[in-house]
Amino acid sequence: MLLTSAANMSLYRASTARLCKTIASTTTNRLATISRTRTPRFATRTPAATTRPFSSTLAHHNASNKDKNEPAHAGTFARTDDSITVQYPGDNELRSSEPVVGGAGRRHPNTLALFSLEGRVGVVTGGARGLGLVMGQGMVVSGADLAIVDINKEEAQVQAKALMAQFKEDNPNANKAPNVTAHHADVSDPESVATCIAEILAAHGRIDHLVTSAGFTENYQAIDYPVDRMRKLFAVNVDGTYLFATAVARHLMERKAKGSMVFIGSMSGAVVNVPQPQAPYNSAKAAVRHLAASLAVEWAHAGIRVNCISPGYMLTALTEKILSDNPDLKQKWTSLIPQGKMGSPEDLMGPVTFLLSDAANYVTGADLRVDGGYTVT
Repeated sequence: MLLTSAANMSLYRASTARLCKTIASTTTNRLATISRTRTPRFATRTPAATTRPFSSTLAHHNASNKDKNEPAHAGTFARTDDSITVQYPGDNELRSSEPVVGGAGRRHPNTLALFSLEGRVGVVTGGARGLGLVMGQGMVVSGADLAIVDINKEEAQVQAKALMAQFKEDNPNANKAPNVTAHHADVSDPESVATCIAEILAAHGRIDHLVTSAGFTENYQAIDYPVDRMRKLFAVNVDGTYLFATAVARHLMERKAKGSMVFIGSMSGAVVNVPQPQAPYNSAKAAVRHLAASLAVEWAHAGIRVNCISPGYMLTALTEKILSDNPDLKQKWTSLIPQGKMGSPEDLMGPVTFLLSDAANYVTGADLRVDGGYTVT
């Protein structure tokens, strides 16, 4: 006989109640058994009162990035080594840089006119040596007049003369010789930057391009790095980039002129280098990279393009000194580079010229990594 729907619902409710009562009874019995036979996890831990307190002195002397319970090889290629300490050397400890000689310094007419910087004026900070000098030379070879800015004006003056002489030697039939001038600036000081910009405008009449290459790195484990050195590192790498970029942008906006800038970051702004510890430098270069992207958006309406180049390991006078003091580093560095070698400063001449030129007219806010493939593995 078929039950009515009301009777059907009554039977369903009774069955459900019996099932819930059975489940509750079973669960209670199991929990009681567990509580009698198993020690709670927290009871096996060392009481807080007997835990060794943290000691900054003890941590300093016993600091290690390695867990003593791990196999000897564990993490070997992916950790920093606190024993590597490198302080940025003084100018007198570094040999002078030299302009690129030969092919890279010659003009070749059979290329796109969009890559030319003819009739433009460029500024390069940190331009008296290393990467800055060679990138400045790339601008000169591409047709620009150049203002070299450096904390060491005497060295900048020597290099300004050297660039003009090298250009004439490499391009004896050129219709026009470049005008290369030297200027002093402490890039971290707003007044010094303002004075330098005024001098450049007095010498050249205009500024169209900026390359911010002034910067330095030091290698210390973070807990030992003096805070005054960290502040100086950020002041040069980050503040210096910001101060020169905003000064040039104001000039371009007053002229209602388009312009382009290239900030020199580092692959260290995207990855953590090993084995040398350099947390402040890495974070400073990450700031430079994002500053480029942010200003690219902010100044797009004014026709000012801002991009970033992030070099990998480059053989400069500075890195050569670091490697001479730490000979094992080069093997460790190159073992992590797919191309198997460090870069040369002239490897940046093409990228910086491209990003400054009209060939990159629709490129802004980009980060171009020139690192032999290091950051893609």
